[in-house]
Amino acid sequence: MKKSLKCLMIATASVVTTGALAASNMENPLYMPKNREVYLKTGAAVMYKTVETTDATKLKDSNGQEEFPVWRFTGDIGYGITDRLDVHGHFGYTKDGEIDRKGMHRGRIGMMFRALTENDPFVLDLYADAYLSGITPMKGTYKRYGDQAAFDFANYSNGRWGAIAGTRFGKTLGDFTLAAHVEYLQTFGNHNNKIAIDPTIPVGPFTTGILLPNEISVNLKSTHETVAGFDAMYQMNPKWSFGAGFEYIEHSDNGVKSIHTKLPDVSAVHPMAPAVQQALVDNLLAATKDMKDGWDEYVIKTSVGYQLDEDIQFAGFLEYTLDDAHSKSQNATDCKIEMGVRLNARF
Repeated sequence: MKKSLKCLMIATASVVTTGALAASNMENPLYMPKNREVYLKTGAAVMYKTVETTDATKLKDSNGQEEFPVWRFTGDIGYGITDRLDVHGHFGYTKDGEIDRKGMHRGRIGMMFRALTENDPFVLDLYADAYLSGITPMKGTYKRYGDQAAFDFANYSNGRWGAIAGTRFGKTLGDFTLAAHVEYLQTFGNHNNKIAIDPTIPVGPFTTGILLPNEISVNLKSTHETVAGFDAMYQMNPKWSFGAGFEYIEHSDNGVKSIHTKLPDVSAVHPMAPAVQQALVDNLLAATKDMKDGWDEYVIKTSVGYQLDEDIQFAGFLEYTLDDAHSKSQNATDCKIEMGVRLNARF
């Protein structure tokens, strides 16, 4: 009887210890810093992409094009104000040399509150973030492709500020954690964009170099994004852990309300020039009122973590993304694979 009781006590202690390890694992999808604890996660990855066929990629003759290497860098930082409240920031930078596009692809800062803790039936976190894409303008060029023209992105910013509201919830039971998350992003339309104009595009008897400035900005509509997914983690032992997950991301279509830049007076160029200029503007606005450039992403995620010591962790990850792009999207891909590493530390 004494031996049985001793074995039961040892087994119970083992489950509690493993559960505590899983909860403090920085790869845990429910991880939250403790009071006055700082965590820092830095990541580097390389991505391979093949471009899907859409109206936009057909025009640019880029359908089926391979893009590799696409370099991706991320940084996450957080501070525990209390055991149940933190302040955090998430940042990311992408460089795609194949299409000469680079810049911040992710930027947000905010706070998270743990409404329900591990002592409740499940953990529930509520968070709100400021969306920071407005730090840099959206940049690109309105370029000539044969007898047509299209916008060509130069960076990954959409030029808009926004607000994110989200929640995550789940439970750690022994060595296994299962969590889900849902969030909504609302951006605010503005004219924080710089569009260089190819001056050689023909417009009737004129060219855009005569009718438009070298660079313009437009008033963009507000947009939204919706994210939902789930993540799981298994704490195999004090050193090794494994993760997997799935995420759905909806990117809505962009739209242009008006041209923000004051256009030049071309009445002295030719009697027809003002009318042609107005027709050009009208046609541009009609074509971009709904740009049909949104896309949906379905992301499958796997990871493995190795605990170097109590406060330093190394992780490797692999993500595979399927896209469902709208008819004029330039972000459509047939295949997107990202592989990288993270170094997690807390102080």
